[in-house]
Amino acid sequence: MSILRPIHEVAARLGLRSEHVIPWGRHRAKVELAAFEGRPARGRLVLVSAITPTPPGEGKTTTSVALAMGLCRRGRNAVAVLREPSLGPVFGMKGGGTGGGLATLEPAQDINLHFTGDIHAVSAANNLLAALVDNALHFRQPVELDPRSVRWRRCLDMNDRSLRQTITGLGGRANGVVRETGFDITAASEVMAILALAEGPKDLEARCARIIVGQTFGGEPVTAGQLKASSAMAALLQDALLPNLVQTREGGPAIVHTGPFANIAHGCSSILGTRLGLAYADEVITEAGFGFELGAEKFLDIKCRAAGLWPRGVTLVATLRALKFHGGAPLARVAEPDADALQRGFQNLEKHLETLAAFGLPAVVAVNRFPQDSEAELQKLKGWGKSAGVAVAVCEGYAHGGEGALELADAVLHMLDRDAAPATPKFLYPLEAPLKDKIRAVARIAYGAGDVAFTAGAERDLAAVEKLGAGRLPICMAKTHLSLSDDPTRAGRPRDFVVTVRELHLSAGAGFVVALTGEILTLPGLPKEPAAARVVVHPDGRVTGLMQGE
Repeated sequence: MSILRPIHEVAARLGLRSEHVIPWGRHRAKVELAAFEGRPARGRLVLVSAITPTPPGEGKTTTSVALAMGLCRRGRNAVAVLREPSLGPVFGMKGGGTGGGLATLEPAQDINLHFTGDIHAVSAANNLLAALVDNALHFRQPVELDPRSVRWRRCLDMNDRSLRQTITGLGGRANGVVRETGFDITAASEVMAILALAEGPKDLEARCARIIVGQTFGGEPVTAGQLKASSAMAALLQDALLPNLVQTREGGPAIVHTGPFANIAHGCSSILGTRLGLAYADEVITEAGFGFELGAEKFLDIKCRAAGLWPRGVTLVATLRALKFHGGAPLARVAEPDADALQRGFQNLEKHLETLAAFGLPAVVAVNRFPQDSEAELQKLKGWGKSAGVAVAVCEGYAHGGEGALELADAVLHMLDRDAAPATPKFLYPLEAPLKDKIRAVARIAYGAGDVAFTAGAERDLAAVEKLGAGRLPICMAKTHLSLSDDPTRAGRPRDFVVTVRELHLSAGAGFVVALTGEILTLPGLPKEPAAARVVVHPDGRVTGLMQGE
Protein backbone atom coordinates (compact mmCIF):
# COMPACT_ATOMS: atom_id res chain seq x y z
CA MET A 1 0.00 0.00 0.00
CA SER A 2 1.39 3.42 -0.98
CA ILE A 3 2.02 6.16 1.58
CA LEU A 4 0.26 9.31 0.40
CA ARG A 5 1.89 12.71 0.57
CA PRO A 6 -0.01 15.59 2.18
CA ILE A 7 -1.71 17.47 -0.62
CA HIS A 8 0.21 20.69 0.08
CA GLU A 9 3.46 18.82 -0.72
CA VAL A 10 1.99 17.60 -4.01
CA ALA A 11 0.93 21.16 -4.85
CA ALA A 12 4.39 22.47 -4.05
CA ARG A 13 5.97 19.80 -6.27
CA LEU A 14 3.88 21.06 -9.20
CA GLY A 15 4.79 24.65 -8.33
CA LEU A 16 1.46 25.88 -6.98
CA ARG A 17 1.40 28.55 -4.29
CA SER A 18 -0.38 27.56 -1.08
CA GLU A 19 -2.88 30.43 -1.23
CA HIS A 20 -4.29 28.99 -4.48
CA VAL A 21 -4.84 25.52 -3.05
CA ILE A 22 -8.06 24.70 -1.15
CA PRO A 23 -7.59 21.43 0.79
CA TRP A 24 -10.48 18.96 0.54
CA GLY A 25 -9.28 16.68 3.31
CA ARG A 26 -5.68 15.47 3.66
CA HIS A 27 -5.10 14.18 0.14
CA ARG A 28 -7.42 16.12 -2.16
CA ALA A 29 -7.63 19.79 -3.06
CA LYS A 30 -9.38 22.27 -5.29
CA VAL A 31 -7.20 24.77 -7.17
CA GLU A 32 -8.38 28.35 -7.59
CA LEU A 33 -8.55 29.65 -11.14
CA ALA A 34 -6.31 32.53 -10.12
CA ALA A 35 -3.45 30.01 -10.00
CA PHE A 36 -3.13 30.08 -13.79
CA GLU A 37 -5.05 33.12 -15.01
CA GLY A 38 -2.65 35.17 -17.10
CA ARG A 39 0.05 32.53 -16.76
CA PRO A 40 1.30 31.35 -20.20
CA ALA A 41 1.27 27.69 -21.15
CA ARG A 42 4.74 26.20 -20.83
CA GLY A 43 4.12 22.47 -20.99
CA ARG A 44 3.91 20.01 -23.87
CA LEU A 45 0.53 18.32 -24.25
CA VAL A 46 0.49 14.56 -24.87
CA LEU A 47 -2.79 12.87 -25.74
CA VAL A 48 -3.28 9.25 -24.68
CA SER A 49 -5.80 7.29 -26.75
CA ALA A 50 -6.20 3.64 -27.74
CA ILE A 51 -7.16 1.12 -30.35
CA THR A 52 -10.72 -0.23 -30.28
CA PRO A 53 -11.07 -1.85 -26.84
CA THR A 54 -12.49 -5.14 -25.65
CA PRO A 55 -15.44 -4.86 -23.21
CA PRO A 56 -13.17 -4.84 -20.09
CA GLY A 57 -11.01 -2.00 -21.48
CA GLU A 58 -7.30 -1.94 -22.31
CA GLY A 59 -5.85 0.07 -19.41
CA LYS A 60 -5.65 3.50 -21.01
CA THR A 61 -5.88 5.28 -17.65
CA THR A 62 -3.32 2.88 -16.15
CA THR A 63 -0.96 3.69 -19.01
CA SER A 64 -1.57 7.45 -18.66
CA VAL A 65 -0.74 7.37 -14.96
CA ALA A 66 2.28 5.12 -15.55
CA LEU A 67 3.59 7.44 -18.28
CA ALA A 68 3.33 10.46 -15.97
CA MET A 69 5.18 8.53 -13.26
CA GLY A 70 7.83 7.37 -15.72
CA LEU A 71 8.43 10.94 -16.90
CA CYS A 72 8.78 12.07 -13.27
CA ARG A 73 11.41 9.35 -12.78
CA ARG A 74 13.26 10.82 -15.75
CA GLY A 75 13.42 14.15 -13.91
CA ARG A 76 10.52 15.81 -15.69
CA ASN A 77 7.85 17.85 -13.90
CA ALA A 78 5.01 15.84 -15.46
CA VAL A 79 1.33 15.84 -14.54
CA ALA A 80 -1.54 13.56 -15.49
CA VAL A 81 -4.76 15.43 -16.36
CA LEU A 82 -7.61 12.92 -16.40
CA ARG A 83 -11.39 12.54 -16.14
CA GLU A 84 -13.34 11.83 -12.97
CA PRO A 85 -14.76 8.29 -12.70
CA SER A 86 -18.52 7.84 -12.90
CA LEU A 87 -20.27 5.64 -10.36
CA GLY A 88 -22.05 3.91 -13.25
CA PRO A 89 -18.96 2.06 -14.55
CA VAL A 90 -17.45 1.82 -11.04
CA PHE A 91 -20.38 -0.35 -9.91
CA GLY A 92 -21.15 -1.70 -13.38
CA MET A 93 -18.77 -3.65 -15.60
CA LYS A 94 -15.41 -1.86 -15.64
CA GLY A 95 -14.90 -1.03 -11.96
CA GLY A 96 -12.91 2.00 -10.80
CA GLY A 97 -11.40 4.56 -13.15
CA THR A 98 -8.17 5.42 -11.32
CA GLY A 99 -5.74 3.12 -13.12
CA GLY A 100 -4.61 -0.19 -11.70
CA GLY A 101 -1.89 -2.12 -9.89
CA LEU A 102 1.08 0.14 -9.13
CA ALA A 103 -0.08 2.81 -11.61
CA THR A 104 -3.01 4.43 -9.84
CA LEU A 105 -4.34 7.80 -8.85
CA GLU A 106 -4.66 8.31 -5.11
CA PRO A 107 -6.66 8.39 -2.91
CA ALA A 108 -8.32 5.88 -5.28
CA GLN A 109 -11.19 5.05 -2.93
CA ASP A 110 -12.24 8.69 -2.63
CA ILE A 111 -11.77 9.49 -6.33
CA ASN A 112 -13.87 6.50 -7.39
CA LEU A 113 -16.70 7.26 -4.97
CA HIS A 114 -17.85 10.79 -4.09
CA PHE A 115 -14.48 12.57 -4.60
CA THR A 116 -15.10 16.33 -4.20
CA GLY A 117 -18.78 16.15 -5.15
CA ASP A 118 -18.37 17.51 -8.68
CA ILE A 119 -20.51 14.87 -10.38
CA HIS A 120 -23.23 15.26 -7.75
CA ALA A 121 -23.19 19.01 -8.42
CA VAL A 122 -23.67 18.34 -12.14
CA SER A 123 -26.62 16.06 -11.33
CA ALA A 124 -28.13 18.74 -9.08
CA ALA A 125 -27.77 21.49 -11.69
CA ASN A 126 -29.23 19.27 -14.42
CA ASN A 127 -32.17 18.24 -12.26
CA LEU A 128 -32.82 21.78 -11.04
CA LEU A 129 -33.33 22.75 -14.65
CA ALA A 130 -35.60 19.72 -15.15
CA ALA A 131 -37.69 20.81 -12.13
CA LEU A 132 -37.94 24.35 -13.49
CA VAL A 133 -39.04 23.00 -16.87
CA ASP A 134 -41.86 21.03 -15.26
CA ASN A 135 -42.72 24.04 -13.11
CA ALA A 136 -43.01 26.16 -16.26
CA LEU A 137 -45.30 23.55 -17.79
CA HIS A 138 -47.46 23.52 -14.65
CA PHE A 139 -47.87 27.31 -14.31
CA ARG A 140 -47.44 28.14 -18.02
CA GLN A 141 -44.88 30.79 -17.14
CA PRO A 142 -42.41 32.46 -17.52
CA VAL A 143 -42.66 30.87 -20.99
CA GLU A 144 -45.49 28.74 -22.34
CA LEU A 145 -43.71 25.52 -23.27
CA ASP A 146 -45.16 22.86 -25.55
CA PRO A 147 -44.85 19.69 -23.37
CA ARG A 148 -44.45 17.56 -26.50
CA SER A 149 -41.29 19.47 -27.41
CA VAL A 150 -39.44 19.15 -24.10
CA ARG A 151 -36.19 17.21 -24.55
CA TRP A 152 -34.47 18.03 -21.27
CA ARG A 153 -34.23 14.89 -19.12
CA ARG A 154 -33.22 14.20 -15.55
CA CYS A 155 -29.95 12.43 -14.77
CA LEU A 156 -28.27 10.30 -12.14
CA ASP A 157 -24.74 8.99 -11.72
CA MET A 158 -25.67 5.32 -11.91
CA ASN A 159 -26.38 2.61 -14.47
CA ASP A 160 -30.14 1.97 -14.22
CA ARG A 161 -31.94 0.74 -17.33
CA SER A 162 -35.39 0.97 -15.70
CA LEU A 163 -35.21 4.79 -15.76
CA ARG A 164 -34.43 5.24 -19.44
CA GLN A 165 -38.07 5.94 -20.24
CA THR A 166 -40.44 7.30 -17.58
CA ILE A 167 -43.76 9.11 -17.22
CA THR A 168 -43.93 12.08 -14.88
CA GLY A 169 -46.83 14.11 -13.53
CA LEU A 170 -49.05 11.17 -12.56
CA GLY A 171 -51.50 11.55 -9.66
CA GLY A 172 -53.65 14.48 -10.71
CA ARG A 173 -53.32 18.13 -11.68
CA ALA A 174 -51.47 19.07 -8.49
CA ASN A 175 -48.53 16.91 -9.60
CA GLY A 176 -47.89 18.70 -12.88
CA VAL A 177 -48.30 17.89 -16.54
CA VAL A 178 -48.30 14.21 -17.50
CA ARG A 179 -45.63 13.53 -20.10
CA GLU A 180 -43.07 10.99 -21.25
CA THR A 181 -39.46 11.69 -20.34
CA GLY A 182 -36.56 9.76 -18.85
CA PHE A 183 -33.10 9.80 -17.31
CA ASP A 184 -29.57 9.94 -18.71
CA ILE A 185 -26.39 9.09 -16.87
CA THR A 186 -24.81 12.25 -15.44
CA ALA A 187 -21.70 11.83 -17.60
CA ALA A 188 -23.95 12.17 -20.67
CA SER A 189 -25.65 15.34 -19.42
CA GLU A 190 -25.06 18.52 -21.39
CA VAL A 191 -24.24 20.15 -18.05
CA MET A 192 -21.21 17.85 -17.70
CA ALA A 193 -20.05 18.84 -21.18
CA ILE A 194 -20.58 22.51 -20.32
CA LEU A 195 -18.51 22.18 -17.15
CA ALA A 196 -15.73 20.47 -19.09
CA LEU A 197 -15.64 23.15 -21.81
CA ALA A 198 -16.22 26.27 -19.69
CA GLU A 199 -13.37 28.79 -19.52
CA GLY A 200 -14.49 30.44 -16.26
CA PRO A 201 -17.49 31.45 -14.13
CA LYS A 202 -18.99 33.90 -16.64
CA ASP A 203 -18.62 31.47 -19.52
CA LEU A 204 -20.16 28.71 -17.37
CA GLU A 205 -23.27 30.75 -16.64
CA ALA A 206 -23.56 31.94 -20.24
CA ARG A 207 -23.36 28.35 -21.50
CA CYS A 208 -26.02 27.23 -19.01
CA ALA A 209 -28.26 30.07 -20.21
CA ARG A 210 -27.95 28.85 -23.83
CA ILE A 211 -29.24 25.35 -23.09
CA ILE A 212 -32.35 24.66 -25.18
CA VAL A 213 -34.95 22.71 -23.19
CA GLY A 214 -37.82 22.69 -25.70
CA GLN A 215 -40.04 24.92 -27.81
CA THR A 216 -43.09 27.11 -27.52
CA PHE A 217 -46.34 26.10 -29.23
CA GLY A 218 -45.22 28.38 -32.05
CA GLY A 219 -41.99 26.45 -32.51
CA GLU A 220 -39.61 28.99 -30.98
CA PRO A 221 -36.72 27.59 -28.87
CA VAL A 222 -36.94 27.96 -25.09
CA THR A 223 -33.68 28.27 -23.18
CA ALA A 224 -32.61 27.82 -19.58
CA GLY A 225 -31.93 31.55 -19.55
CA GLN A 226 -35.57 32.26 -20.35
CA LEU A 227 -36.57 30.02 -17.42
CA LYS A 228 -34.22 32.07 -15.19
CA ALA A 229 -32.30 28.90 -14.33
CA SER A 230 -28.72 29.69 -15.36
CA SER A 231 -27.59 31.69 -12.32
CA ALA A 232 -28.86 29.06 -9.88
CA MET A 233 -27.24 26.32 -11.96
CA ALA A 234 -23.94 28.20 -11.95
CA ALA A 235 -24.22 28.60 -8.18
CA LEU A 236 -24.54 24.84 -7.78
CA LEU A 237 -21.51 24.36 -10.02
CA GLN A 238 -19.30 27.01 -8.41
CA ASP A 239 -17.00 24.59 -6.57
CA ALA A 240 -17.22 21.97 -9.31
CA LEU A 241 -15.70 24.47 -11.77
CA LEU A 242 -12.39 24.39 -9.87
CA PRO A 243 -9.92 21.67 -10.96
CA ASN A 244 -9.14 18.89 -8.47
CA LEU A 245 -5.57 18.11 -7.42
CA VAL A 246 -4.61 14.60 -6.30
CA GLN A 247 -1.49 12.44 -6.73
CA THR A 248 -0.17 9.34 -8.40
CA ARG A 249 0.80 6.32 -6.35
CA GLU A 250 4.40 7.61 -6.46
CA GLY A 251 3.48 11.08 -5.18
CA GLY A 252 3.49 12.95 -8.48
CA PRO A 253 0.79 15.54 -9.18
CA ALA A 254 -2.43 14.64 -10.98
CA ILE A 255 -5.38 16.81 -11.97
CA VAL A 256 -8.73 15.01 -12.16
CA HIS A 257 -11.64 17.11 -13.37
CA THR A 258 -14.99 16.49 -15.10
CA GLY A 259 -16.04 13.23 -16.68
CA PRO A 260 -18.09 13.29 -19.91
CA PHE A 261 -18.41 9.85 -21.52
CA ALA A 262 -16.73 9.43 -24.90
CA ASN A 263 -19.28 7.12 -26.54
CA ILE A 264 -22.24 9.41 -25.73
CA ALA A 265 -20.53 12.76 -24.98
CA HIS A 266 -17.16 14.33 -25.87
CA GLY A 267 -15.00 12.24 -23.54
CA CYS A 268 -12.34 14.67 -22.27
CA SER A 269 -11.30 16.17 -18.95
CA SER A 270 -11.83 19.90 -18.51
CA ILE A 271 -10.25 22.74 -20.45
CA LEU A 272 -9.46 24.42 -17.12
CA GLY A 273 -7.67 21.31 -15.83
CA THR A 274 -5.61 21.16 -19.02
CA ARG A 275 -4.74 24.85 -18.80
CA LEU A 276 -3.68 24.41 -15.17
CA GLY A 277 -1.36 21.56 -16.12
CA LEU A 278 0.13 23.42 -19.09
CA ALA A 279 0.83 26.46 -16.91
CA TYR A 280 3.04 24.53 -14.49
CA ALA A 281 4.26 21.19 -15.88
CA ASP A 282 6.88 20.21 -18.45
CA GLU A 283 4.61 17.51 -19.89
CA VAL A 284 0.85 17.19 -19.53
CA ILE A 285 -0.48 13.67 -20.05
CA THR A 286 -4.18 13.75 -20.83
CA GLU A 287 -6.59 11.05 -21.94
CA ALA A 288 -9.55 10.83 -24.29
CA GLY A 289 -12.05 8.04 -23.76
CA PHE A 290 -12.25 4.73 -25.63
CA GLY A 291 -10.68 4.31 -29.08
CA PHE A 292 -9.04 7.06 -31.12
CA GLU A 293 -12.03 7.38 -33.46
CA LEU A 294 -14.26 8.32 -30.49
CA GLY A 295 -12.56 10.22 -27.67
CA ALA A 296 -9.51 11.47 -29.52
CA GLU A 297 -11.51 12.70 -32.52
CA LYS A 298 -13.71 14.73 -30.16
CA PHE A 299 -10.72 15.90 -28.12
CA LEU A 300 -9.21 17.33 -31.31
CA ASP A 301 -12.27 18.48 -33.26
CA ILE A 302 -14.26 19.81 -30.27
CA LYS A 303 -12.07 20.51 -27.21
CA CYS A 304 -8.88 21.62 -28.93
CA ARG A 305 -10.79 23.72 -31.44
CA ALA A 306 -12.72 25.44 -28.63
CA ALA A 307 -9.69 26.01 -26.39
CA GLY A 308 -7.09 26.84 -29.03
CA LEU A 309 -4.90 23.94 -27.87
CA TRP A 310 -3.10 21.21 -29.80
CA PRO A 311 -1.12 18.19 -28.60
CA ARG A 312 2.53 17.68 -29.45
CA GLY A 313 1.96 13.96 -29.97
CA VAL A 314 -0.18 10.93 -29.23
CA THR A 315 0.40 7.79 -27.19
CA LEU A 316 -1.82 5.08 -28.67
CA VAL A 317 -2.47 2.26 -26.19
CA ALA A 318 -2.73 -1.30 -27.51
CA THR A 319 -2.84 -4.69 -25.84
CA LEU A 320 -2.10 -8.10 -27.27
CA ARG A 321 -5.50 -9.31 -26.10
CA ALA A 322 -7.34 -6.52 -27.98
CA LEU A 323 -5.31 -7.09 -31.13
CA LYS A 324 -6.08 -10.82 -31.03
CA PHE A 325 -9.76 -10.10 -30.32
CA HIS A 326 -9.92 -7.84 -33.38
CA GLY A 327 -8.13 -10.56 -35.31
CA GLY A 328 -10.99 -12.96 -34.66
CA ALA A 329 -9.99 -14.70 -31.42
CA PRO A 330 -12.88 -15.25 -28.97
CA LEU A 331 -12.73 -12.98 -25.92
CA ALA A 332 -12.41 -16.01 -23.64
CA ARG A 333 -9.21 -17.07 -25.43
CA VAL A 334 -7.36 -13.80 -26.06
CA ALA A 335 -4.84 -14.62 -23.30
CA GLU A 336 -3.64 -17.63 -25.30
CA PRO A 337 -0.89 -17.37 -27.95
CA ASP A 338 -2.40 -16.91 -31.43
CA ALA A 339 0.02 -15.56 -34.03
CA ASP A 340 -2.56 -15.54 -36.83
CA ALA A 341 -5.18 -13.59 -34.86
CA LEU A 342 -2.49 -11.15 -33.72
CA GLN A 343 -1.40 -10.55 -37.30
CA ARG A 344 -4.99 -9.94 -38.43
CA GLY A 345 -5.56 -7.63 -35.46
CA PHE A 346 -2.84 -5.27 -36.69
CA GLN A 347 -5.43 -3.96 -39.17
CA ASN A 348 -7.36 -2.28 -36.34
CA LEU A 349 -4.19 -0.62 -35.06
CA GLU A 350 -3.29 0.40 -38.60
CA LYS A 351 -6.65 2.15 -39.08
CA HIS A 352 -6.21 4.21 -35.91
CA LEU A 353 -2.72 5.24 -37.02
CA GLU A 354 -4.14 6.31 -40.39
CA THR A 355 -6.75 8.47 -38.62
CA LEU A 356 -4.05 9.90 -36.38
CA ALA A 357 -2.02 10.83 -39.46
CA ALA A 358 -5.08 12.61 -40.89
CA PHE A 359 -4.75 15.00 -37.95
CA GLY A 360 -1.04 15.45 -38.71
CA LEU A 361 0.14 14.12 -35.33
CA PRO A 362 3.13 11.90 -34.47
CA ALA A 363 2.54 8.80 -32.35
CA VAL A 364 4.06 6.18 -30.10
CA VAL A 365 2.26 2.87 -29.62
CA ALA A 366 2.22 1.89 -25.94
CA VAL A 367 1.72 -1.81 -25.29
CA ASN A 368 0.03 -2.21 -21.92
CA ARG A 369 1.56 -5.52 -20.92
CA PHE A 370 -0.46 -8.20 -19.15
CA PRO A 371 1.21 -11.03 -17.17
CA GLN A 372 0.22 -13.68 -19.72
CA ASP A 373 1.69 -11.78 -22.69
CA SER A 374 4.44 -13.75 -24.42
CA GLU A 375 7.75 -12.20 -25.38
CA ALA A 376 7.42 -13.67 -28.86
CA GLU A 377 4.13 -11.88 -29.52
CA LEU A 378 5.48 -8.62 -28.11
CA GLN A 379 8.43 -8.87 -30.48
CA LYS A 380 6.06 -9.60 -33.36
CA LEU A 381 4.17 -6.38 -32.56
CA LYS A 382 7.42 -4.41 -32.31
CA GLY A 383 8.50 -5.82 -35.66
CA TRP A 384 5.19 -4.76 -37.20
CA GLY A 385 5.66 -1.27 -35.74
CA LYS A 386 9.13 -0.99 -37.26
CA SER A 387 7.80 -1.92 -40.70
CA ALA A 388 4.92 0.57 -40.25
CA GLY A 389 7.31 3.35 -39.19
CA VAL A 390 5.92 3.83 -35.67
CA ALA A 391 7.74 3.38 -32.37
CA VAL A 392 6.33 0.63 -30.13
CA ALA A 393 7.15 0.74 -26.41
CA VAL A 394 6.13 -1.83 -23.82
CA CYS A 395 4.64 -0.40 -20.62
CA GLU A 396 4.56 -2.47 -17.41
CA GLY A 397 3.19 0.25 -15.17
CA TYR A 398 0.57 -2.04 -13.64
CA ALA A 399 3.21 -4.40 -12.31
CA HIS A 400 6.15 -2.04 -11.73
CA GLY A 401 4.81 1.53 -11.50
CA GLY A 402 6.94 4.32 -12.92
CA GLU A 403 9.93 2.00 -13.27
CA GLY A 404 7.89 -0.14 -15.63
CA ALA A 405 7.04 2.89 -17.78
CA LEU A 406 10.58 4.11 -18.48
CA GLU A 407 10.72 2.56 -21.96
CA LEU A 408 7.48 4.36 -22.83
CA ALA A 409 8.60 7.63 -21.20
CA ASP A 410 11.82 7.60 -23.25
CA ALA A 411 9.91 6.91 -26.46
CA VAL A 412 7.50 9.76 -25.75
CA LEU A 413 10.32 12.19 -24.94
CA HIS A 414 12.06 11.21 -28.18
CA MET A 415 8.83 11.90 -30.08
CA LEU A 416 8.40 15.28 -28.37
CA ASP A 417 12.00 16.35 -28.87
CA ARG A 418 11.95 15.65 -32.62
CA ASP A 419 10.02 18.87 -33.35
CA ALA A 420 10.76 22.23 -31.76
CA ALA A 421 7.17 23.44 -32.10
CA PRO A 422 3.73 21.83 -32.06
CA ALA A 423 2.13 20.88 -35.34
CA THR A 424 -0.40 23.21 -36.92
CA PRO A 425 -3.93 22.12 -35.90
CA LYS A 426 -5.56 20.01 -38.58
CA PHE A 427 -9.24 19.15 -38.17
CA LEU A 428 -11.34 16.58 -40.00
CA TYR A 429 -13.80 19.21 -41.22
CA PRO A 430 -14.22 23.01 -41.34
CA LEU A 431 -16.94 24.51 -39.14
CA GLU A 432 -18.57 26.17 -42.13
CA ALA A 433 -19.26 22.80 -43.80
CA PRO A 434 -22.88 21.52 -43.79
CA LEU A 435 -23.73 19.27 -40.83
CA LYS A 436 -24.18 16.23 -43.06
CA ASP A 437 -20.72 16.77 -44.54
CA LYS A 438 -19.19 16.99 -41.06
CA ILE A 439 -20.83 13.74 -40.03
CA ARG A 440 -19.67 12.04 -43.23
CA ALA A 441 -16.12 13.32 -42.73
CA VAL A 442 -15.92 11.79 -39.25
CA ALA A 443 -17.52 8.53 -40.38
CA ARG A 444 -15.36 8.12 -43.48
CA ILE A 445 -12.02 9.35 -42.13
CA ALA A 446 -12.14 8.28 -38.48
CA TYR A 447 -14.30 5.15 -38.75
CA GLY A 448 -13.48 4.02 -42.29
CA ALA A 449 -17.15 3.98 -43.30
CA GLY A 450 -18.31 3.90 -46.88
CA ASP A 451 -21.20 6.30 -46.28
CA VAL A 452 -23.74 7.63 -43.76
CA ALA A 453 -27.51 7.06 -43.82
CA PHE A 454 -30.00 9.28 -42.02
CA THR A 455 -33.32 7.96 -40.74
CA ALA A 456 -36.48 9.97 -41.35
CA GLY A 457 -36.36 11.12 -37.73
CA ALA A 458 -32.74 12.22 -38.12
CA GLU A 459 -33.65 14.20 -41.25
CA ARG A 460 -36.35 16.03 -39.28
CA ASP A 461 -33.91 16.67 -36.43
CA LEU A 462 -31.34 17.96 -38.91
CA ALA A 463 -33.77 20.47 -40.37
CA ALA A 464 -34.76 21.64 -36.88
CA VAL A 465 -31.13 22.01 -35.75
CA GLU A 466 -30.20 23.94 -38.88
CA LYS A 467 -33.23 26.21 -38.39
CA LEU A 468 -31.86 27.05 -34.93
CA GLY A 469 -28.64 28.27 -36.54
CA ALA A 470 -26.38 25.44 -35.37
CA GLY A 471 -24.83 24.79 -38.76
CA ARG A 472 -21.39 26.15 -37.78
CA LEU A 473 -21.00 24.01 -34.66
CA PRO A 474 -18.82 20.88 -34.43
CA ILE A 475 -20.32 17.40 -34.39
CA CYS A 476 -20.29 15.10 -31.34
CA MET A 477 -20.85 11.55 -32.57
CA ALA A 478 -22.48 9.09 -30.16
CA LYS A 479 -21.35 5.60 -31.21
CA THR A 480 -20.48 2.23 -29.74
CA HIS A 481 -16.92 2.00 -28.43
CA LEU A 482 -16.65 -1.72 -29.26
CA SER A 483 -16.27 -1.32 -33.02
CA LEU A 484 -15.05 1.17 -35.59
CA SER A 485 -18.54 0.83 -37.06
CA ASP A 486 -21.87 1.56 -35.37
CA ASP A 487 -22.40 -2.20 -34.86
CA PRO A 488 -20.72 -3.43 -31.64
CA THR A 489 -20.43 -6.98 -33.02
CA ARG A 490 -18.16 -5.95 -35.91
CA ALA A 491 -14.60 -6.30 -34.59
CA GLY A 492 -11.35 -5.74 -36.45
CA ARG A 493 -11.32 -3.24 -39.31
CA PRO A 494 -14.74 -3.25 -40.96
CA ARG A 495 -14.87 -1.88 -44.49
CA ASP A 496 -17.57 -0.53 -46.81
CA PHE A 497 -20.12 -0.22 -44.01
CA VAL A 498 -22.81 2.44 -43.63
CA VAL A 499 -23.19 4.39 -40.39
CA THR A 500 -26.84 5.09 -39.58
CA VAL A 501 -27.68 8.33 -37.77
CA ARG A 502 -31.03 7.93 -36.06
CA GLU A 503 -31.28 11.13 -34.04
CA LEU A 504 -29.66 14.56 -33.73
CA HIS A 505 -30.04 17.22 -31.09
CA LEU A 506 -28.47 20.55 -30.39
CA SER A 507 -26.39 21.00 -27.24
CA ALA A 508 -26.33 24.78 -27.53
CA GLY A 509 -24.70 25.33 -24.15
CA ALA A 510 -21.89 22.86 -24.78
CA GLY A 511 -21.54 24.19 -28.30
CA PHE A 512 -21.96 21.10 -30.47
CA VAL A 513 -24.55 18.99 -32.28
CA VAL A 514 -24.93 15.42 -31.02
CA ALA A 515 -25.53 12.71 -33.63
CA LEU A 516 -26.68 9.37 -32.19
CA THR A 517 -25.85 6.28 -34.21
CA GLY A 518 -26.75 2.61 -33.94
CA GLU A 519 -28.30 1.49 -30.67
CA ILE A 520 -26.26 3.74 -28.41
CA LEU A 521 -27.90 4.39 -25.02
CA THR A 522 -27.58 7.52 -22.89
CA LEU A 523 -28.26 5.53 -19.71
CA PRO A 524 -26.38 2.22 -19.52
CA GLY A 525 -27.66 -0.80 -17.62
CA LEU A 526 -25.86 -3.01 -15.13
CA PRO A 527 -24.36 -6.31 -16.34
CA LYS A 528 -25.54 -9.70 -15.10
CA GLU A 529 -22.76 -9.66 -12.48
CA PRO A 530 -22.24 -6.00 -11.47
CA ALA A 531 -18.92 -4.87 -10.05
CA ALA A 532 -20.90 -3.60 -7.04
CA ALA A 533 -21.24 -7.23 -5.88
CA ARG A 534 -17.51 -7.54 -5.16
CA VAL A 535 -17.17 -4.39 -3.03
CA VAL A 536 -16.18 -5.00 0.61
CA VAL A 537 -16.00 -2.45 3.44
CA HIS A 538 -13.41 -3.56 6.02
CA PRO A 539 -13.56 -2.80 9.77
CA ASP A 540 -10.85 -0.13 9.42
CA GLY A 541 -12.89 1.70 6.76
CA ARG A 542 -10.89 0.48 3.78
CA VAL A 543 -12.94 -0.38 0.72
CA THR A 544 -11.79 -3.11 -1.64
CA GLY A 545 -13.32 -4.48 -4.82
CA LEU A 546 -13.68 -1.12 -6.55
CA MET A 547 -10.94 -1.98 -9.05
CA GLN A 548 -10.70 -4.91 -11.45
CA GLY A 549 -8.53 -7.65 -10.01
CA GLU A 550 -8.88 -6.58 -6.36
